[in-house]
Amino acid sequence: MRKSLALILAGTLIVAGCGGWRDSRINPGNWFGKSRPAPVAEANAEAANPLIPDKGRKSIFARADKEDLSVPVAQISELRVEPTPNGAIIYASGIASRQGAHEVELRPVSEAAEGTLEYTFNVLYPVAPTPAGSAHSRTVRAAVSVSEQDLRGIRTIRVSGAENARETRRR
Repeated sequence: MRKSLALILAGTLIVAGCGGWRDSRINPGNWFGKSRPAPVAEANAEAANPLIPDKGRKSIFARADKEDLSVPVAQISELRVEPTPNGAIIYASGIASRQGAHEVELRPVSEAAEGTLEYTFNVLYPVAPTPAGSAHSRTVRAAVSVSEQDLRGIRTIRVSGAENARETRRR
């Protein structure tokens, strides 16, 4: 009993002596200090961003831009808007006219009405003919994230296909 009491007392004293751990340079939490304001380097207006490709320059290996062969999906079956901390995610489900639809995309419509955010649900079909199949096998889904700034002033979100459109309104 005396040995265990002595060990507990010694352990307590050792742990109490480690109070400097918080301020120690060995503590990984102290490797980076607090942030401080720093002067901003002046950007040269003539300097170009090397990460953005120059549109005018073409390589001898460059290919021509592909023609857009995508078409609107046959029917829009579902439209959901789920809020996120920084905006919303717009989910849409559609039923394609035949199987094999791929490269699904919600494309924004530029000429939308005031207070409306409008998208077209586009898909790309294979070149080879494919069977129609069941509606379940032709169902495709797409989503797009929208920021709070883009949603400001928007009362209606609309997604359109070839045969129908679905929309949801803000409460």
